[in-house]
Amino acid sequence: MTATRPIPEMLLEWYDRNARRLPWRVPPGASDIGSAADPYRVWLSEVMLQQTTTAHAAPYFSAFLDRWPTVAELAAAPEEDVMAAWAGLGYYSRARNLIACARAVAEMGGFPSDEQALRKLPGLGAYTAAAVAAIAFGRRAVVIDANVERVVARLFAVAEPLPGGKVAIRAAADRITPDLRAGDFAQAMMDLGATICTPRDPKCLLCPLAAECAGRASGDPARFPVKAAKKPRPSRVGTAFWIERAAKVWLVRRPSKGMLGGMRALPDDGWSARANGSGNAPLPGSWLAGGVVRHSFTHFDLELGLAIYSGERWRELAGEGEWWPVRAIEDAGLPTLFVKAAKLAAAR
Repeated sequence: MTATRPIPEMLLEWYDRNARRLPWRVPPGASDIGSAADPYRVWLSEVMLQQTTTAHAAPYFSAFLDRWPTVAELAAAPEEDVMAAWAGLGYYSRARNLIACARAVAEMGGFPSDEQALRKLPGLGAYTAAAVAAIAFGRRAVVIDANVERVVARLFAVAEPLPGGKVAIRAAADRITPDLRAGDFAQAMMDLGATICTPRDPKCLLCPLAAECAGRASGDPARFPVKAAKKPRPSRVGTAFWIERAAKVWLVRRPSKGMLGGMRALPDDGWSARANGSGNAPLPGSWLAGGVVRHSFTHFDLELGLAIYSGERWRELAGEGEWWPVRAIEDAGLPTLFVKAAKLAAAR
C-alpha cells in the first residue's frame, strides 16, 4: 500500500488534536520537550488495563497512586493490602505479578528502559514491555493491544483468521511504527481503535487513515480482524457458604496459586474451571438456601449457590480464617463473585 503521506505522520497529526485525556498520560509531544511519562504510572496503568475498560480502571489507578505514589512504596506494601485494593478489577494473577514486579524493580533501583530487559520482569509480556519502552522511554517498540490489532488488521485487510493472523498483523504494525514519537504513535493507535475504528460500526468518515485503509476499500471493514469460530464456554456449578456469628462472617484466604489466588473469600466447595464443586459444607448442621449468583470468568461460566449456616458448631471450623464484621464487608477486598454473594446474604 502506497500512502500519499506517511501513515505515522497522518496519525500523529490527528492524535495531536484528538488525544484522550487519561490520568496516566502526558500530553502529545511532551516527551519531545523532556516531559516523558513516569514509567511507574505507565506500567501500573497498562497492567490495570489488561482485560479491563479504561473507565473501570481509572479510579483504581488514582487510588493506587494516592496510597502508593512510587514503585518503591508499592514494593514495600503488605501483599494482602495490595490484593484487597485490587478487588473488583478481576484477573487476580495480575495483582500478584504487580507485587512481584514492584519488588523486583525496587531492588533494581528503577525500571529498565530496554524492551528485552522489561520482558524479564514478573508479569510483563510482549505488549506491556513494548508499551513501557515506547511510552515511558521513547524507545521504538511495536505495541499491539486489541485496539491496535483491529486497526492494523483493517488497514492492511489481513484476511487470515486469528490467532494465526497475529503474525501478519505484527509484521504490518512493525512496518508503520516510526523511530520518533514512538510512545505517541502507540497511544494514537490505541485511541484510534477505541474511538474511531471500533469493533462494530467503525466511523470511517472520521478516520485520518481512511484513504489508505484496505479494509474500507473492501466495502466491509468491520469483518476485520477475521476471528475463528468460538468454542462453547463450559458451565460450572458450586456453592459458597455464609457462616455468621455475632454480626461477623467467616472469611478464608484462597490459595496463593489458582483462581482468585491470595484473596479473601467466603468458604466454598472447591469448584474450579475444570470441575463442579463437591457440595460439601465446611460445618455439619442446618443450611438455608440463600439464592444463586451467576458470574462469567474468561474460560467458563459459574452458577454459585449461597448456603447460609443456621447451626452453632462454629468451633468445628477447620483451617485458617478470620471473623470479619458484616457491616464492613466492603472493606474485606472480596473478589466480585463473593461481593455478589455477600449482597445476597445481606438482603435475606
